[in-house]
Amino acid sequence: MGFINQAKGNNAGKEAADAYNRGDSVFVWKAIEANKNSLTTGPMVGMAEQIQAVEASGWTLANFAVGEGKSLGGERIALVMLFRRRA
Repeated sequence: MGFINQAKGNNAGKEAADAYNRGDSVFVWKAIEANKNSLTTGPMVGMAEQIQAVEASGWTLANFAVGEGKSLGGERIALVMLFRRRA
């Protein structure tokens, strides 16, 4: 895992742990990644690391939505993920 993806995973895990420790029942996380070509199939680099970090803090991914957009830097993919506290 690269330095940037590790940092994103660490941040997701910290925020998720804070929400868990506050007693929140849901946690919503938005992850944005660069997308070189939306017409190809392949791994979404960095997304798995963030999901794993949140789930390691006591949450389970329940739902997610995906959006795609363009910016000056190219295409971007956004995942908005709803996690529920693990029972």
